[in-house]
Amino acid sequence: MSIEVWAAFVAAATILLIIPGPTVLLVVSYAHGQGWRAALPMAVGVALGDFTAMTLSMLGVGALLAASAGLFTVLKWLGAAYLIWLGIKLWRAGGTLEAEPRTDRTSAFKMMGHAWLVTALNPKSITFFVAFLPQFLNPEISFVTQMLVFETTFLVLAFANALGYAVIASRARRIAGNSKAIAWFNRAGATLLIAAGLATARSASN
Repeated sequence: MSIEVWAAFVAAATILLIIPGPTVLLVVSYAHGQGWRAALPMAVGVALGDFTAMTLSMLGVGALLAASAGLFTVLKWLGAAYLIWLGIKLWRAGGTLEAEPRTDRTSAFKMMGHAWLVTALNPKSITFFVAFLPQFLNPEISFVTQMLVFETTFLVLAFANALGYAVIASRARRIAGNSKAIAWFNRAGATLLIAAGLATARSASN
């Protein structure tokens, strides 16, 4: 794996992680209601959830890659269409971010478990990884090596992103609830999702 491919993955994953979604909404909700104490357990729960979803996705992609290069190409085309659809949907979302504060007293363990469940068991997470990861995989390189590198990188980024959202939401609620900032994130993320979809389609056609 070249450093350029890894750097591209880091850049794409970082931008995609900061786009508000179900996991971010949950983190912000707990941070608004519980304060800074929610930051660490929520970040750990999100990382564990992403580990679960990403592992299942990578195993599925790996099985297709081993079975047939043709099926892997079909998966890339489907992934490209899915990413473009997500981008259009995100652009139309505007500046909405409905995150009601969770004020009921909750233990750190329960917060972590809730974050894991929302992140890992959301079918959209697995579908997203299946669509997102193939564009960075090289069939000529060990799949296990690529899986370890990409998973470790993504989990570190996911942990940092969730922790950052929680800290900001607990200390600067006006910023976390700013509809203009959210709209900017959504539209920037939508543009990048569509661009990623088009890039995937281009690589699938080669």
